[in-house]
Amino acid sequence: MRTHAQAVVIGGGVIGCSILYHLTKAGWSDVVLLERDELTSGSTWHAAANIHGLHDNNNITRIQNYTMDLYNALEEETGQSCGVYQPGSLYLAQTEAREHQLRLQAAKAKYYGLKFHEIDRAEAEALHPLVDYDGVRCIMFEPSGGNVDPSGVTNAYATGARQNGAEIHRFCPVTATEPQPDGSWIVRTPKGDIHTQWVVNAAGLWGREVAAMAGICLPLQPTEHQYFVTETIAEIAALDRRLPSVADRDGEYYLRQEGKGLLIGAYERDMRFWAEGGTPQDFGHELFADDLDRIEENMMRAIDRVPAVGAAGIKRVINGPMIWSPDANVLFGPVPELRNYFCCNGIIPGFSQSGGMGLLAADWITTGEPRYDMFVWDVARFGDWADAAFIKARVGDQYAHRFKIHFPNEERAAGRPARKRPAYDLQRGLGAVFGLNAGWEHPLYFGAEPGAADRTEGFTRQDWWQNVGAECRMLRDRAGIIDISNFAKYRCHGPGAHDWLEAVFANNIPEAVGRSCLTPLIGTRGGIAGDFTVTCVAENDYWIIGSGMAERYHMRFFGQVPLPGDTQFESLTGAVCGFNVAGPSARAMLQQLTNTSLDTSDFPFMRSRRIDIAGVETLALRVSFTGDLGWELHCAEADQARLLEALLDAGRAHDAGCVGSRALMSLRIEKGYGSWGREYSPEYWPQEVGLDRLCKTDKPFLNRDAALRVLQEPPRERLVLLSLDPQDTDASNADATGGEPIFLDGRGVGRVTSGAYGYSVGQSLALGFVKDVDAGTEVEVMVLGRPHRAKILSAPPFDPEGRRLRA
Repeated sequence: MRTHAQAVVIGGGVIGCSILYHLTKAGWSDVVLLERDELTSGSTWHAAANIHGLHDNNNITRIQNYTMDLYNALEEETGQSCGVYQPGSLYLAQTEAREHQLRLQAAKAKYYGLKFHEIDRAEAEALHPLVDYDGVRCIMFEPSGGNVDPSGVTNAYATGARQNGAEIHRFCPVTATEPQPDGSWIVRTPKGDIHTQWVVNAAGLWGREVAAMAGICLPLQPTEHQYFVTETIAEIAALDRRLPSVADRDGEYYLRQEGKGLLIGAYERDMRFWAEGGTPQDFGHELFADDLDRIEENMMRAIDRVPAVGAAGIKRVINGPMIWSPDANVLFGPVPELRNYFCCNGIIPGFSQSGGMGLLAADWITTGEPRYDMFVWDVARFGDWADAAFIKARVGDQYAHRFKIHFPNEERAAGRPARKRPAYDLQRGLGAVFGLNAGWEHPLYFGAEPGAADRTEGFTRQDWWQNVGAECRMLRDRAGIIDISNFAKYRCHGPGAHDWLEAVFANNIPEAVGRSCLTPLIGTRGGIAGDFTVTCVAENDYWIIGSGMAERYHMRFFGQVPLPGDTQFESLTGAVCGFNVAGPSARAMLQQLTNTSLDTSDFPFMRSRRIDIAGVETLALRVSFTGDLGWELHCAEADQARLLEALLDAGRAHDAGCVGSRALMSLRIEKGYGSWGREYSPEYWPQEVGLDRLCKTDKPFLNRDAALRVLQEPPRERLVLLSLDPQDTDASNADATGGEPIFLDGRGVGRVTSGAYGYSVGQSLALGFVKDVDAGTEVEVMVLGRPHRAKILSAPPFDPEGRRLRA
């Protein structure tokens, strides 16, 4: 066994073997995989191993299709069969919402050049004659859908990795992982130790235990999961072809051919957790006792849809463990608090995603950043706030509602509240409906019954649409109070603060007290890793404000620039709360509460100062994400409720009140403002999103060389604002929300990143990226998967010259 390696992968399931293989394809041959038992032990060997290409997230769609394409190529490369069966998959919609979802996916498939299209009942009956299609309102067909052999795929990855120089050691458990001062690791095993540059935790069911060796607590919880295989079905035995799989997600089961029978699996409501205290070390290829009574309701729905199932005997039952994260997405990427420790844990659709996970893991490890923005998978999306109770509640909800559609803007209640601010009860009493942001409860909108939960149950305009409109109009006509406590807030102070910030951010950092700037953070490949407001609050003392959900993610970048010994950098997110008071009456409203002059001549746009608001000390910034006249007011967490009460009291004279984050989404889109995670992403270059003017390339900053490289290139596409035809949006009762393709004369030219109704301008709006399309051009946006006419605007419809913002 090698004693030194570039990377050690812990875990010999399909994901660990894929990462090992892709590291060798990226040119790292000095890599080792360690498996405690036999390859495929744990969850891999008993997986149903279905494969499908389409996903609601565009980038996951891309990597799932990469994975499906890879399997046949892997067989040719290695000579190892992957057991690929691709008879296609039928997707059935019984509800309007499911039809909307499938039509959106079909539009995305057309945009990305993938095969996924609608067929009629006669075509479906010809493809799968055993299915009863009564009650189905829409049928889609994916020709490349199917399944693979779990052991075959895993061994193909392993064979390919070995052929490229990797070592694999079975029956070699890891007993310790020890960080070294230079960022490398010592991995200890009974067969010897390995000094490695990177540790990759792909330990599957033992991901928690392996993480604990490095002092990490991963939010993971295993469950039981059952499927069964029928005896031979005569109608199948008589066929000379394989039947397509059936995705009847409204029925909450999955079904495909297995041998000459059928395999049926379900995610039942009466689910079971397993190994809550830790996965047993001696567990390997064991299964749990059958408990088909738990999935009886799901089975009956499968029998109603495919009556032959009810007449067939059961050949075998598989009841095995799976391990879940709180949102059913993988925990992926380097742990921000450690150096060179990579996680890939909690994978559910492993055989649809294994190749893409391996590819992106190899990207990240060998180049410093994946080629696609995968924050939806990033391990940094959870923090210490995700405690055992939250994990268990969310995993239980995710399992039981595995096939429930995740609607745009939907907020699920399981495991909440995790973290509350002092003003929570006051806001709740005002009818706030809350959402979850980095563990914090934050108001989505107001006007509901106190204690009401979010009810987003479709892709069309929901019941809260009118509430949000009232808030938007109130702010644009008078003033509104927006809770911005969930913004990430940092402080950097000390003699080296200015120089350190200059070395991190692309823009010039102000030195004059009270001055602020907007600045990008540049990623490894030259894209937009973040956007921040940096304010000099005192000599050698700065506040930095950015995306709250991305705080741990951004810590990776901050840690890449050494902090001077006489300088401190700290997060203030938990200790500081804030409100944005915005709208044409904001100045008059706030002036009632402070002796500090808020006149533009005394307090101009993009300036800051510490001021007293009704006896509460605040840091006031003359800036607003609404695009309107406004101030951000940041205060100590203990003062939040008192500050809100004072603002509400002052607002009554102006008929002003609270505004939620859904209204803020609408308001910022009216102004054409981008948002991190939607319009600003490592995938997008500064000149593509209008931030190139904030990149000062005449000074050094993090990833400057990458920025210079991409800034020399013409934009591949550009961010635009679109106005959708009211006839079409009124007819569908829907707005764009993000992800919808944009077509011109039947040709895919772009995609939406954000969308909302602009209540103060009376237009349905969308931000998106387009290629080779000019302002004024009429295009089609595929809202609900159907074409909606739209025009690319040359300027935002609200205050295009920015007069309100600077008034």
